[in-house]
Amino acid sequence: QVQLVESGGDLVQPGGSLRLSCVASGSIRTIYRMAWYRQYPGKQRELVASITIDTITRYADSLKGRFTISRDNANNTLYLRMNSLKPEDTADYYCHAVCSTYVDPNQRVYWGQGTQVTVSS
Repeated sequence: QVQLVESGGDLVQPGGSLRLSCVASGSIRTIYRMAWYRQYPGKQRELVASITIDTITRYADSLKGRFTISRDNANNTLYLRMNSLKPEDTADYYCHAVCSTYVDPNQRVYWGQGTQVTVSS
């Protein structure tokens, strides 16, 4: 089993910055892909950014240039640096990972519990 724990969500003023973190733990064998999604109330989760084991990144078109995803493979940690935050960035942000474990060699999808980001003056 794999656990994903996010942190870093906060209340920030428009124009400000935040860095979200997600630590993956458990009997992890390989993390193939990690990603951040966000969800507005009553809406489906949408991809913010993703990064593969080969550090290939992908961003939602509307967020390119403001958000940066990165990962620390040695510590199974995912980051999201968010700059120039806008009120419309207010949402719950979820960590997502595709992993295999020493118990289950198949690739499985895991989700964190989410961290809340509020952008408001």
